[in-house]
Amino acid sequence: MAERRVNVGWAEGLHARPASIFVRAATASGVPVTIAKADGSPVNAASMLAVLGLGAQGGEEIVLASDADGAEAALDRLAKLVAEGLEELPETV
Repeated sequence: MAERRVNVGWAEGLHARPASIFVRAATASGVPVTIAKADGSPVNAASMLAVLGLGAQGGEEIVLASDADGAEAALDRLAKLVAEGLEELPETV
């Protein structure tokens, strides 16, 4: 299982707009990904309600994981998006 631990770069955390950006990026990756707080249970990263339900705050560590083909590249892009608080999924890392 591929995994990335990253601190949330959006000051407001994974709420509203940042959560929407993240969920769209996770869906667009084409790879099933889970997201969890460092000490919590993983949820589907492509589910807006699940991501909002995490209540991840700015600076808090989250864990992205997947065991699908292509997971390494997808997780690298998603981790960069979250860590840097970007407005869209980066095409390259």
